[in-house]
Amino acid sequence: MAQKRISRSRKRDLNNPDEFVTFWAKVFESIAKHKVQVACISGFFVVSIIVAAVTVYSLKKSEDRAFALLQQGITKYQTLLKTGDSNKAYLDAGKDFERIAEKYSGRNGGKLASLIYANMCYSAKDYDKAIVIYKKLLTDFNDESFLKNLILNGLGYSYSAKKDYRNSVEYFERIVTAPDFSLKDEALFNLGGLYAAIEDNDKSINAFKKILSDHSGSMYTEIVKEKVAGHPNRY
Repeated sequence: MAQKRISRSRKRDLNNPDEFVTFWAKVFESIAKHKVQVACISGFFVVSIIVAAVTVYSLKKSEDRAFALLQQGITKYQTLLKTGDSNKAYLDAGKDFERIAEKYSGRNGGKLASLIYANMCYSAKDYDKAIVIYKKLLTDFNDESFLKNLILNGLGYSYSAKKDYRNSVEYFERIVTAPDFSLKDEALFNLGGLYAAIEDNDKSINAFKKILSDHSGSMYTEIVKEKVAGHPNRY
């Protein structure tokens, strides 16, 4: 994805943009470890997209207090994670993000707090709570196609983690059919595995093939080639 140029004046609106992005990257590192299907590759990609999205929003921030509280919450969460008790980190720091989300519910800072918290819930395997928050965020970010795909992605992963594969399929399919191009190759890859899980093998192989035809530069290409190699009429 091409990076947008950021003017010097906008950069000065942040106290330390590189540090800010680093904080967010660390928060979502643990999420990558729990992503289903292709944990390492898929998780890293999702983390990168989330950091990019948050950076864009932070540069457009108008609620300095909300974003200051977010950064404090991130620091607290990361500090608690270092103790080795991820459940305590989730429970203690999560309360801070819930308060920010509630107090600044109509602001970008509050919505981003909800996004962080939803991902924290997913990482802590509290999938039902993650799903509730993600669904609300779909309304909050309905006009932001990039972030909307991220939220649909979170819903797809959450339902898949619950082994509710049919609901998971629904959300990944919404990414594939959305006008925004982001995350489509990842959604197709996950659909390939999910269709196989519900024994719809034709759809499974077609999802994999679509990565090869429409997303030739995808990080999933080599994996997909192996999956379709032995399939009849693969090309």
